[in-house]
Amino acid sequence: MRSAPSPAPNEAPPNAAPAESTAQRPMDIALAGLVALAVAMGIGRFAFTPLLPMMLHDGLLDLPGASWLASANYFGYLVGAVLCTLQPWLWARLRVLPLFAFVTLVRGGLVATGLLTLAMAWPAPAAWPVLRFAAGVTSAVVFVYTSGWCMARLARLGVPALSGMIYMGPGAGIVLSGLAASAMTAWHWRAAAGWGLFGLLAWVLAALVWRTLRGSDERLHAGAPAAGQTGSGASAPPQGRAEMAWLALAYGLAGFGYIITATFLPVIARTALPGSAWLDMFWPIFGLGVMGGALLVSRLPHGGDFRLRLIVCYVLQAAGVVASLYSPSLGGFVLGSVLLGLPFTAITFFAMHEVRRLRPAQAASFIGLLTAVYGVGQILGPALVALLLRRLPDAAAGFTLSLEVAAGALLAGALIYAGMVWAYPLKAAAVSGGAQA
Repeated sequence: MRSAPSPAPNEAPPNAAPAESTAQRPMDIALAGLVALAVAMGIGRFAFTPLLPMMLHDGLLDLPGASWLASANYFGYLVGAVLCTLQPWLWARLRVLPLFAFVTLVRGGLVATGLLTLAMAWPAPAAWPVLRFAAGVTSAVVFVYTSGWCMARLARLGVPALSGMIYMGPGAGIVLSGLAASAMTAWHWRAAAGWGLFGLLAWVLAALVWRTLRGSDERLHAGAPAAGQTGSGASAPPQGRAEMAWLALAYGLAGFGYIITATFLPVIARTALPGSAWLDMFWPIFGLGVMGGALLVSRLPHGGDFRLRLIVCYVLQAAGVVASLYSPSLGGFVLGSVLLGLPFTAITFFAMHEVRRLRPAQAASFIGLLTAVYGVGQILGPALVALLLRRLPDAAAGFTLSLEVAAGALLAGALIYAGMVWAYPLKAAAVSGGAQA
């Protein structure tokens, strides 16, 4: 019989969880995670996308400059994810550092997100890369520890599938910021006013879930288990390490594959459909797709081989990139926005559960690892756009080639998962039990 994995060092055993953990309702935990990710991702990271046309209109920057500003944010996201990954190693060597609870870091990140977003209204372009970098670091920290806190608590409460609901948060933030930016454009607001409004909105949303974000049983820990140790205390086989490496690579390709469209969708639409009344709606439609995909994930049976689901998600996102590329019409952009959005957080959800299956005792650290690799892909996407925009004769040619490369990267990720399914078949117990470890 397969022995039950021992609890992670930063998670209390199910039979020893303090009363404050079980007193919270699962739906309250899921909603708190949803709102936290809406702030950190939908506003802290992606508010830049709907505000970019306003910044271009105000003459604050050009397209290559926008690409590098986006890359600064994604580089910050990478650094934040790396810090989360190395946290046990750093804390083991710097014993004076405090062992914060996950929710303490999430709360601090939400406050910082509002402040950094507000600061973008400051008319100091030289400071913007620093602010976007810091916002990226904050986004990664909030993402990793919100995911760890919610998934651990919901698993102990017997409803692990409900954790799919928290990944509706980025989509909700995207819809909210997209609709708000559309209204601001119609009212001829300047970009600085938009940044100020989004900063205040981040604080309002954080205040709504502040009391729910409590509990100290999910904490940072000083020192990870010995190299090669799994949750059950047995040495991880070499193929387990190889699986994690392939999972990280495929996840990084997802970061590269979606980010060009996610950063430049309103600008690409304006290039292809000048004067269309729908120009400011494609980004909120993408957000609705993100929300719909996360809701669908929370309704799926929690079990089976998540790698098969990841293959489907990658192919759908590749189709979304191709739809707007080869059919630059109203229908093409709507279809592309939906297909790109539907699998967006589903990919994260399935990949995070793969991490919990492969490394149950070190889940938070390896979630950070995957987030870091994802961040590398996100940095390379806008950087590629900036390079091609400078080398090709016009913006349309630069975006076309960039999107073709992005679609190819997503298909390559799907092929990697297909190879993993063939090379590392799951045991019957793992298939029936899913990634609930």
